[in-house]
Amino acid sequence: MDRSVHLNNAIMRFGEFTAVEKMDLKIESGEFFSFLGPSGCGKTTILNMISGFLEPSEGGVYIGDQSMAGVPANKRPTSMIFQNLALFPLMTVAENIEFGLEVRGVSKAERKKTSDRLLELVALEGSGEKKVSELSGGQKQRIAIARALAVEPQVLLLDEPLSALDLKLRQHMRTELKEIQRKTGITFIYITHDQGEALTMSDRVAVMSAGKLQQVADPITLYREPETAFVASFVGENNAIPCRVLESSEGYAVVDAGDLGSLAGRIKRPITPSARATLFVRPEGLRLGCEGEFTLSATLAEVNFEGSYLTLTASLVNQQVVAIQLRANQYNEAMITGSALTLSFDRQDAIVIAGEANDV
Repeated sequence: MDRSVHLNNAIMRFGEFTAVEKMDLKIESGEFFSFLGPSGCGKTTILNMISGFLEPSEGGVYIGDQSMAGVPANKRPTSMIFQNLALFPLMTVAENIEFGLEVRGVSKAERKKTSDRLLELVALEGSGEKKVSELSGGQKQRIAIARALAVEPQVLLLDEPLSALDLKLRQHMRTELKEIQRKTGITFIYITHDQGEALTMSDRVAVMSAGKLQQVADPITLYREPETAFVASFVGENNAIPCRVLESSEGYAVVDAGDLGSLAGRIKRPITPSARATLFVRPEGLRLGCEGEFTLSATLAEVNFEGSYLTLTASLVNQQVVAIQLRANQYNEAMITGSALTLSFDRQDAIVIAGEANDV
């Protein structure tokens, strides 16, 4: 069965406001696909277009090879899990799971068979007679997933479903969701502003900003090879150094970073000499000492111990603040506020992107 989703040049406007700019995007059948971006960037609007709660102002939505134009939400082969889960508190767990099937006229025996199977899938066997109020946050999450899967959707839509959970449970549920998606083979489309969720679970991620699709890629490519200044700034921690391009060739650009001198980094495409640009170097790309190709003088401002690693905050000679990530065993007693540091990096550890870090 083709469970792909195609946003075919879809645009969504509300009056004069364009919530989603023209988007031509194919989500593959059986893919775990995430839309990542800040609040108000258009993520939920896209989900509502796919589910049928909104009709695109222009363009269309296809599920498989079928156009969804004019197809109401309750007739589409989709299920949605909302942020608040929307479980029925006065029903048992089994009744919650079976609700959609009951509405469709499925027999009691078949409903029971389906709920038992799904309770096993989400590792809650024997919980069918419990009340929703007796469940933990993570268990409620799994029941919401089971209820959504009961109607056998081709596509499962998830609107920030983990946001209300504590950190440890959220991390556990990431693994659970990915495993459920793998077992069922259903296309999962996940909405989040949490990059950790998107990078951990997804086959591919679409980064959104102000209604515009910035980049679509697998998580590793998105992190290592951002195509825009926004993606470089939004996905993961990054040190953004404003600069002007001196020259670019053979996959690298040499830049003038003012008081920091001439630096260099990788480029994905040539940048016009003298153009404004930003050199991005990840905290883990900066090293203590001068072994790297380029060196930066800095003053240590803060040391944060975060278990397996340290994060140092330092001020460069131009007063720009940067973060440096080190292994925890690299800590030494000379790391005190106000001490002088020499930082270094290689051009391979940096990327130069046209425009400024706050450009959309």
